[in-house]
Amino acid sequence: MALRSDDDDVFDEDEIIEPLDLDEDEDEQPDAAIPDEVYTADALGTYLREIGRHPLLTAADEVALAKRIEKGDEDATVRMVCANLRLVVSIARRYRSTGIPLLDLIQEGNLGLLRAVEKFDWRKGFKFSTYATWWIRQAIQRGIADRGRTVRLPVHIHEQLVRLRRERRELEATLGREATPDELARAAGMSTARVLQLQGAGLAPLSLETPVGESGDTTIGDFVSDNRDELFTDVMRTVGRMELERALSSLPERERMILALRFGLTGEEPMTLERIGERFGLTRERIRQLEAKALAKLRHPSRSGALLTQS
Repeated sequence: MALRSDDDDVFDEDEIIEPLDLDEDEDEQPDAAIPDEVYTADALGTYLREIGRHPLLTAADEVALAKRIEKGDEDATVRMVCANLRLVVSIARRYRSTGIPLLDLIQEGNLGLLRAVEKFDWRKGFKFSTYATWWIRQAIQRGIADRGRTVRLPVHIHEQLVRLRRERRELEATLGREATPDELARAAGMSTARVLQLQGAGLAPLSLETPVGESGDTTIGDFVSDNRDELFTDVMRTVGRMELERALSSLPERERMILALRFGLTGEEPMTLERIGERFGLTRERIRQLEAKALAKLRHPSRSGALLTQS
């Protein structure tokens, strides 16, 4: 069950943001005691001991506090939150396999708990723990979507990707084999193109520095074409040879020399980033940044003429 919007507290089981490959109980309860194995760091242990001091609430307590919260009683809000912090820990522990530190997951879940306290309507007869569970899960899952990837996915894309993975698991369990994109598209009620797009979005980024082969001497980046020569040709075509020479002379000396060495403008063979870095006493990455900065100055139409007056 999840909430349709901030202003509509209607549960809809079909709109749950499904957990990331996790099995969850239908009704979470705050842990009366936190197992010892979660005391993995001083900060976490201190936090768990602190929240363990707050007594759990009965159903009658929840209703009484909810009524006071409606009237703006901040003390009641604090008590409701503190009494359910163990619920957040219980839910957050299910997401430890995502690679995000448990304390960070708890922090995200606490934001969901605060929202649940604000939105809880005791008149509808829900137990607060049942109601809050969905807010907490949603907050944690959205936190994972934001923080758990090198490239951030928009929340709605993350949610579609999670649902697609669920459909795939169910379909492959039925078929007894890997589902094709067309089969998955029919099961998920979307186009094959959309399935392929979502699957592509779910791929983890791969570093160009990843070793290839048994020796590890070669990286993926070695097989990626370098279009810097083409970029430099574009620059020359745009501003012309004479203008380019003048523009180069107007660049700071270090940037000018980096471009000259990189593209063989000194009469020598073009140098690699590593060799230029050795000459300047800089890292390869820093040389790449300076090269990109210099090329950007030369390529920008509004600056190609203005460069003549820069020093």
